[in-house]
Amino acid sequence: MQKHSPRSPVPGPAFIRQLARFGDAQLPASSPALAERLGQWIDWNRAVAVSRALDGTLPAPATASNPPDVAALQAQCRNARATLEAAIATELAKETGRPKRTHQTDTTVAAIDYAPFRQRYLSLQGAILSASGRLRGLLRDALAQVSADMARLADVDAAMEQTLSPREQTLLANVPNLLEQHFQRLRAAASPPNDNATTHTLPATPDEAWLERFRQDLHDILRAELDVRFHPIEALLSALRSR
Repeated sequence: MQKHSPRSPVPGPAFIRQLARFGDAQLPASSPALAERLGQWIDWNRAVAVSRALDGTLPAPATASNPPDVAALQAQCRNARATLEAAIATELAKETGRPKRTHQTDTTVAAIDYAPFRQRYLSLQGAILSASGRLRGLLRDALAQVSADMARLADVDAAMEQTLSPREQTLLANVPNLLEQHFQRLRAAASPPNDNATTHTLPATPDEAWLERFRQDLHDILRAELDVRFHPIEALLSALRSR
């Protein structure tokens, strides 16, 4: 069985620490300065758009017959997150990827495939993106009704979202590939010597510990990505509560 060499601890949010465990690359122990990181993400044209949102004339608040219902918005965000968390937990409980025997007496099973996990991850990733984007827009609309300062904050958030989203999407699109590498390493470490590429003979009680570990890791990384997506939402809600 293959053994994994220990990896140096990686500082940063849970999402980054999880990804560092899945990839082969060794990440630096210290992160670059914030300005340097932003310089890698923001090109000149987008930097101008962000600067205008920050330093331009204060926008006039949008006219509305009633002030935004902060409690209702908080409940909407809370319910949306709970729905996504339930979907992630349901995915963990599914039978996706478990080895199947054709008959009870059959000891030969097809090699466990990563493809169903990729499909489910992409589906849940898309659901998280769609829900978080919709909520972020609703909160910006609410902020724009409060005051000129809050309207500026809404404009800045919109500019930052447009600026960072392309690079963010590119990076997040690679997460399923990192998970696949992790899946393959776990499977290889648990496979008996001379494992056939397509089938193998299982013992009377198949050892699925590696698969259960992968499924838990899949669950953890989805939860961590959900946290990342909801950071701006929590910030906008905090601004609304402080008005």
